[in-house]
Amino acid sequence: MVSHRNRHLALSNKINASGGDGENEKQDRRLQRQADKNGSCGILHLRLRPRPRVRPCSRCKVFSNETSLCQEAQKPKKKNGREVHIEEEFPEVKVDFQETFLGHTSPISRCRFSASGNNIASASIDGTVRIWTYDSSTPASRNATIYCGAEIMSLDWECKSDRLLLIGTADGGIKAWNVDAKRVVCDLSTTEAFPSVLDLKCSLVEPIFVSAAASKGNGSSYNDNLGFASLTVWNMKTWKAVTVLPLGKDPPAITSLCFNHNGKILAASATDGMIHMFDMAAGLQITGWPAHDSAISSLLFGPDETSIFSLGSDGKIFEWSLQNQGQVLWSRNCSRFCDAESSKLCRHEMALNANGRRLLVTSGSVRVPIY
Repeated sequence: MVSHRNRHLALSNKINASGGDGENEKQDRRLQRQADKNGSCGILHLRLRPRPRVRPCSRCKVFSNETSLCQEAQKPKKKNGREVHIEEEFPEVKVDFQETFLGHTSPISRCRFSASGNNIASASIDGTVRIWTYDSSTPASRNATIYCGAEIMSLDWECKSDRLLLIGTADGGIKAWNVDAKRVVCDLSTTEAFPSVLDLKCSLVEPIFVSAAASKGNGSSYNDNLGFASLTVWNMKTWKAVTVLPLGKDPPAITSLCFNHNGKILAASATDGMIHMFDMAAGLQITGWPAHDSAISSLLFGPDETSIFSLGSDGKIFEWSLQNQGQVLWSRNCSRFCDAESSKLCRHEMALNANGRRLLVTSGSVRVPIY
């Protein structure tokens, strides 16, 4: 059974914990060769790890098996009179269990655990969503294949009932799939001006969800191909739009959404590096600040909700104080894992464990960083 801290990990094409022993390294090389051969064609690897012995660094909240990692280690070192940036070394984490799912035939762009952790929804760019379980003791009655006819850009599970999966597509579609009835119970559409449903987020409390849709841009990369943004609040009982959240004139596309624990605050990140905060009761933006020099790929509230984490498309991670706006509490640079090629297929994402002491970031290689 997956522990609570692993249930909400957002997996990209392959999410793999860093393995340090010889066997894991050999397996990583095999996986990399397989990915290169197949063009990352829809192979999803699920790895679970035992909890390592850790010692916290008092200065930067990073945990290691033997030695503490801190921001001092990331400062440039002097070598022959020149500044040299030393890459961060990661502790070795041995893989305890791995399950490989071969149900997709094209690159996987999204993956989400259900609220209970019993089911996984994975989507590939050919418009296919698969619902499956990694545990043979879990009933497979919910397993299904859903053909959406367009590229899947977003997934989210409704938390309370654990029965509804929301699917957002590149042609403006939002489908609600009931895993028990095994059918689409509602098929919504955004306006023609905003066809790309980049993210969907269900409130943890109210029967509502928010869609972040974008108009088409003219670029070649994932972010450059996005235009302006539209944020719509939907009622999950009537399946009708309730309101459109204000973003100003010609706002850059919103890439990631996150509710706080009581659903009263919605955070949204944009391609211009801004973070926006909304009061859901009033339907108004209450604050916002420039957080990155690049587009923001992923956004997460901290465990005590006094901070918020943001991941830029350039691989930079910041933890921002919500008590002192604009103050950076912690930062890291994982740009070596967020390569340009993988960013063309999907948006990199983050996940926190239950107590907020470990942060996992998706990767373009067979290894991922865990902070």
